[in-house]
Amino acid sequence: MIALTDLAKVMKALSDPTRLHIVQMLSTSEMCACDILESFEISQPTLSYHMKNLMENQIVTGRKEGTWMKYAINPIVISEVIKYFQNIDTSEPIEIGCVKCGGLD
Repeated sequence: MIALTDLAKVMKALSDPTRLHIVQMLSTSEMCACDILESFEISQPTLSYHMKNLMENQIVTGRKEGTWMKYAINPIVISEVIKYFQNIDTSEPIEIGCVKCGGLD
């Protein structure tokens, strides 16, 4: 199970629309950085910044193939994020009284 502090970092990394789009692209297959770059109107250094962020948070893995870098989703981290939300029980709201005023929030 992923620690909440690490999960928060993953969610922060995923809060960027470009990084979300990259994750969506990688959900179907491993991709070369040059192929990812073609889908955006950003520079190569900007893509490198986003990929570094995704890799530092272990959302994406990378491997060198010759002179190219191939990226793929890290299924373990993605599964942990999915499990976190699946374990939130919204079926019955719990009424908890306010500690300060004694009333219900």
